[in-house]
Amino acid sequence: MRRESSVFVLVFVGCAVLAGCSQLERLSIVRPYATMRDQTQVAPTYDVSGRRGVRNADAYQLLASATDLLQRGQYDQAERAAQQALSIPGATADANTLLGMIADARGQSAKAGKFYEAAAAAAPQNAPYANNYGKWLCANGRPADSLSWFERALGNPAYATPVIALSNAGECARMASDPARAEQYWRAALGMDPNALPALSGMAALEFDRGRFLEARAFAERWLALTPTDAGGLRLAAATEQKLGDNAAASRYLSRLQATSPDPSTAPPVQ
Repeated sequence: MRRESSVFVLVFVGCAVLAGCSQLERLSIVRPYATMRDQTQVAPTYDVSGRRGVRNADAYQLLASATDLLQRGQYDQAERAAQQALSIPGATADANTLLGMIADARGQSAKAGKFYEAAAAAAPQNAPYANNYGKWLCANGRPADSLSWFERALGNPAYATPVIALSNAGECARMASDPARAEQYWRAALGMDPNALPALSGMAALEFDRGRFLEARAFAERWLALTPTDAGGLRLAAATEQKLGDNAAASRYLSRLQATSPDPSTAPPVQ
């Protein structure tokens, strides 16, 4: 399996805990010396009651327990387990990441950012932590500052999921009013994974904004082939067809949108 610089690797595999996130993902823990490539262990529930001896527990079990408790919404217990792991050599970055996710789940974004920054500082060669801090910066009004963190993540040849950082970087470059750079990131993501949804939706919107409606149509069709009921994709596809003068196609997309989202105010009018 690929390993990052941290001993206890936290692998992010899907957007979940962080409110309003894009490519900030649900947590699973990979044991550092698993014999099978990318073998994911089931997180056991560990005693975090604070009784004597717990602080000497295996760091992996504490982190696994904190992950499991976080996913079940037991934030106080998850925080206690992560705090116990924080002082164990080799587990600092992972524990800070978990504490950041717990803070974010509680709606404490500023506090979460400090933990993500601490994780990135504790493991400066760890690509997922650089990606997560970059995403936090972007989501908290600093999209231009976030790009260097995505670049740091992408500079690590051992990074197992560069499409995540590329997709994030594209969105944050767009938010930083740099569409040319956004396109570079998104096209690079699609070069690695033609089905990368954030890159497909980003390119569809980008081409629409540029007035390149045939290109926008192509990206929107690929987007909807993967997620046929996505309301954003249906709205963009309908608007694109209107711009291309195909009102019949636009109406078909609007009908699909109406079936998905019955509120007619969400749909653009057919021109």
